[in-house]
Amino acid sequence: MTDHHRAAISDVAAAPVGRRLFTGALLAGLAGLSRHARAADPIRLGAVLPLTGPSAATGAQEQRGLQFAVTKFNAAGGAGGRMIEILYEDNQGRPDQSVLAFNKLADLNKVPVIFTGYTGPTLAMAPLATRKKVLLVNGAAQGDRLANASPYLINTLPVVRDEAAVAARYLYETGKRKAAILFQNDAAMTSGRDDFAEAFTKLGGTVIGQEQSSFSQTDFRPAILKLTSLEPDVLFVMLTDGLGALAEQVEQAKPGFTIAGTSFFADPTALRQKGSTGWIHTQVRVKAPPETAAAFKQQAGTEMDFFGIQYANAGSIILRTIAGVMTDKAELSGEAIRTKLFAIRQFNEIIPTEFKTNTASMQIDVVKIVDGKDEFVKSYTSE
Repeated sequence: MTDHHRAAISDVAAAPVGRRLFTGALLAGLAGLSRHARAADPIRLGAVLPLTGPSAATGAQEQRGLQFAVTKFNAAGGAGGRMIEILYEDNQGRPDQSVLAFNKLADLNKVPVIFTGYTGPTLAMAPLATRKKVLLVNGAAQGDRLANASPYLINTLPVVRDEAAVAARYLYETGKRKAAILFQNDAAMTSGRDDFAEAFTKLGGTVIGQEQSSFSQTDFRPAILKLTSLEPDVLFVMLTDGLGALAEQVEQAKPGFTIAGTSFFADPTALRQKGSTGWIHTQVRVKAPPETAAAFKQQAGTEMDFFGIQYANAGSIILRTIAGVMTDKAELSGEAIRTKLFAIRQFNEIIPTEFKTNTASMQIDVVKIVDGKDEFVKSYTSE
């Protein structure tokens, strides 16, 4: 209790009865207003995204998706009348910056939820999420290690193992028997390489060669030439960066094999290149309802792309869960939000999603890129 409050109570006690009744009512009213003000305070959540650096374009897409979900949720009244705000921190796609940003949001801002993306940064924050019981929500990274990194890490789309298995199955079903692999040497892409190789060989195919690249690499010509000489039926590609350059160089080289990959092929730069026409890739279900896509375009001034949809979906899942916690009148903590999410389990916000584990199950499509757009080929379901 402050000295100001003590003085006010002392004054009330010393005053005549009538004045005491009036002043007591006034203080009670002020206390009620104070409680009401606290109840109306916004609920602040955090997001650690690459807003500058090589991955800034992806981070901007993710941010637009989250803001779309928040705007829609707030327009509908928020959670128990309280609006949602997201505090953004820029990690430049780096694990060390991610740890600093996480600690700031958790310790200084006291947020119960932090949205994130990219495997390396997410894995760096996962132990902190466990220790501090802050719910870490990954809307895009797909490294296999994310599935078991922390009980407080929620992955709102399947890990790369699920997509790689679908890609291998489809390619084998369509007569591909010899595969080469081009992969980025980081946690998620190495996992994807291993997952595809295991699934493809298990089906009866053969991996006849591999080439690795580094993040931000833009010259893939030596790798393309080397792998072309092996005469594969298909080149399976696991890159998070440089797909536009790869498409341009493929157009120049015109190799005689199919190029295949996962959801990472949903890259606007690559799609603009003629060389990406004919690429086959898996894609977690990303088709938003037409009215949702139109509302997003009106708000963001751009089309609702892969990352925009994924983060709008992730945001909507968490906001619905928070509304449930508020309805239950439970403490708004990472632990309570996690518990409520598994109690709800099935969500149909933008993408039908089910949580049997910390990693979502959803439909996985096989699509073909034609003139910068994905054309549906076949559907499978992740486990």
